[in-house]
Amino acid sequence: MNKFVTRILIPALIFSLAVTVAGCSARAYDSGYKRPGDTTPYCGSEPTQRPYRIDGKHYYPMASASGYVEKGRASWYGEQFHGRKTSNGETYDMYAMTAAHKTLPMNTWVRVENLDNGKAVTVRVNDRGPFVAGRIIDMSYTAAQAMGMVGPGTARVKVTALGKATAYSRIDHAPVDFTPVDYWKGNFSVQVGAFKMRTNADQYRVKLSRDYLNAHVVPYADDRGQFYRVRVGQFNNLNDAVTFSEKLSGREGVGQAFAVAEE
Repeated sequence: MNKFVTRILIPALIFSLAVTVAGCSARAYDSGYKRPGDTTPYCGSEPTQRPYRIDGKHYYPMASASGYVEKGRASWYGEQFHGRKTSNGETYDMYAMTAAHKTLPMNTWVRVENLDNGKAVTVRVNDRGPFVAGRIIDMSYTAAQAMGMVGPGTARVKVTALGKATAYSRIDHAPVDFTPVDYWKGNFSVQVGAFKMRTNADQYRVKLSRDYLNAHVVPYADDRGQFYRVRVGQFNNLNDAVTFSEKLSGREGVGQAFAVAEE
């Protein structure tokens, strides 16, 4: 058991599928470059890695995009979704260079090549989908237009994960350098509760601190309002945090617990 965790060993109870990675504090993201001259950065809630279910099917987001290459059929989505929330809390902009993917880590930049005409674009994953059989990625309108697939509606593509953008072009603000997105390494803890009132979160933290080390409160705000998330433990890899969350979930006074990445 990690030295930062509990002083009391408890049996594994319920396996929690809710592993949220980097899902608990607002920050500005890499700018998904838009039309020329528009350099407004994307901001929103943290990218979620939590497993989810659509039409009865479960999807499990990958913890790492390293080495990811996939071939399949791409589609695109535009005006009817323009202005709506994406899966990571951003507002969908049909003119931005973004895409939806079912399992790649949020904010992963990918190169998408149209195998029918050789045209390629670089887009950032900020949404989930497409949930249509045989399709592997949903492109924004502008990205689809650049690939020559707006008219046909779909195209055969090759998707190659590039990672998180670390440098941008001064000319068009497109990403030019990347680092792998990997959620298996870093600073992690286990989230055990969320409250609308800070006083309730603080009281819960004090209660947990009697049995667990590093009990702390993390403020978080999204379109629903202000929240205060309570966490315990400290780990240097996701696997240890998940293992502890499995043992902690369902314990009296805790309920569901899941691993999260810390800033």
